[in-house]
Amino acid sequence: MKQFVLASLALLAVNVQANNSFNDTTAEYAVETYQDAQIHTLTNLVSYPTVNKEGIATPTNPDFIGFKALLKMKAAELGLDYQDLGYTVLIGMGKQSDKVTVVTHGDVQPADASKWQQSPFEIDSTSEPGKLIARGTEDDKGAIVTALYAMKAIKDHGIELNNRIELMIYLAEESDWGPLEEFMKSYQQPKYAVTIDASYPVVVAEKGWSLIAPTFDATSAQTSVYVSDLKGGAFVSQIPEDASVILHNATDADIKTLNANIAALKHVKVAVTGVSQGIEVSVKGTSAHSSEPEAGYNAIAHLAEVFKGIELENNSDGQAIEFINQLIGLDLYGKKFGAIAYEHDFMGPMTVSPTVLKRDGNEITLSVNMRRPMGKDENTLKQQIDTALTQWQTTNQVTLKDTQIVIGTPMLLDNAPHAQALLDIFKYYTGDEQASFVSIGGGTNAKLFDNAVSFGPSMPGKKYTGHSEHEFITVEQLKLNLKMYTAMMIKLGNM
Repeated sequence: MKQFVLASLALLAVNVQANNSFNDTTAEYAVETYQDAQIHTLTNLVSYPTVNKEGIATPTNPDFIGFKALLKMKAAELGLDYQDLGYTVLIGMGKQSDKVTVVTHGDVQPADASKWQQSPFEIDSTSEPGKLIARGTEDDKGAIVTALYAMKAIKDHGIELNNRIELMIYLAEESDWGPLEEFMKSYQQPKYAVTIDASYPVVVAEKGWSLIAPTFDATSAQTSVYVSDLKGGAFVSQIPEDASVILHNATDADIKTLNANIAALKHVKVAVTGVSQGIEVSVKGTSAHSSEPEAGYNAIAHLAEVFKGIELENNSDGQAIEFINQLIGLDLYGKKFGAIAYEHDFMGPMTVSPTVLKRDGNEITLSVNMRRPMGKDENTLKQQIDTALTQWQTTNQVTLKDTQIVIGTPMLLDNAPHAQALLDIFKYYTGDEQASFVSIGGGTNAKLFDNAVSFGPSMPGKKYTGHSEHEFITVEQLKLNLKMYTAMMIKLGNM
């Protein structure tokens, strides 16, 4: 019996080694043959500014029409099938009834061209050698390109798979999940689903995207110390890099407090400039994805901090600053916002970040983006938010015009049948034997599938640059991704 077990284990080891060798051959071939093509195709894809715009449906937006035409042409060139379903594009190989769906998206967040050394919609490979800098390189067009050439390499080698490989490219992930949720009602759930819109090693948990958005609406008497023209932030899922406000009627004591507060700040730059009717205070922080607020320095939060200890008139601008100071501050985890703060053993703490100030006449709406882990039910969190808002209004003798509250659903999938296979691939190609399953603050379309986990394209321990004003992917990361995605498709394609 003992000899039989040993023989079986030896056979298993040989099979595993053979399988890795088989994957290695194709993975190495993919890089040797298609690395330059990856970069060329990525250059073409990022040239389309696929930012969804209000009032223009994605399928009728010229930028998306051009983007899809390029995908269709590329699919034909690579020998892959192509389906244009409006908001969703499917590119695949194989006619098998069972399938592996690789999930990604082709839309991107806006980019402020003034903050890039070159156009954000042109690959910049010269400013920082080794990096490919442009909007969408990391989130998510680089992953699209890699998936295409992984399929091509498998086709070139004539590898027969048990499952169809289908690349799903959704075109409104950054702004509107509604069309995809409707599409998923009729889409056949795959045998295995993998999103390539997050990080390595293997993401098995995602926090729920959530929002608190109070609207302040109060006029200014302009007879005492007040602020006006408050602005900051670009979009809800980005830690804001810029924020500014104009201070009026400041006393010498106010200026002294202002300067002391500025001197105490770290990691941000503050400019104080005289203007015709007061003093403009501007803060330059560091942008980051709001799922990782620790990776940036929040300009809006730091701007509010500058006004601590200065009694401001309760106009809309002043109310917003007091709201941020009293309920958020520089803390990232909601510890000042009543009782809403909590933490999950695996998923970590909820994060709370002020990200955008939007003005409509006299009204100012502040978007506070939260990322919510498992560990507290939705009704309890909603009640705690309501209580904190009520208490703040009472204390400050303020009535908010309106408050939008969205409580997102977190995901924890600790029993996905293919998660270990993906982890093994990551360990094999990186040599990181300590790698394990992880949780992220971001939310991907994995939540819409029965058993989806995320596999890259970003490496652990490195700052995620998607949604920032300095987004890039390295040439070496593209190579590594191509190896791992090729191996992933072969492995899952035969599971």
